[in-house]
Amino acid sequence: MASAYIIANVDVTDPTQYEQYKKLSTIAMQAQGAEVCVRGGAVQVLEGDWNPARLVVLKFPSVEQAKAFYASTEYEAAKAARAGAAVMRMILVEGV
Repeated sequence: MASAYIIANVDVTDPTQYEQYKKLSTIAMQAQGAEVCVRGGAVQVLEGDWNPARLVVLKFPSVEQAKAFYASTEYEAAKAARAGAAVMRMILVEGV
C-alpha cells in the first residue's frame, strides 16, 4: 500500500481566525494518522515563480486515510472555522 500526501498552499487573510482552524485541523490529522512533514515553515524559491505564503505537507499511510481525513466530521469543523480566514489550495498525491 502506497503512502499518500496532502499538499496545501494557504493564503491566510485573517491570522487570528486561522488559529482556530489550525487547532481543529490538528484534531482531524491526529484522528487519521497524519504525519505533519511541513506546516508553515520558511519557503525559499529555488526555481520558477511559485512562492507560497504558507505551505503544508501531510503524509498519510494510504490514499484512503487521506481521503477519510478530508471527509471527516473533524475536518468539516476545521473547514467551517477557516471560512473567510484563508484561501486554500489543496491536492492529494499518491506516494511511492
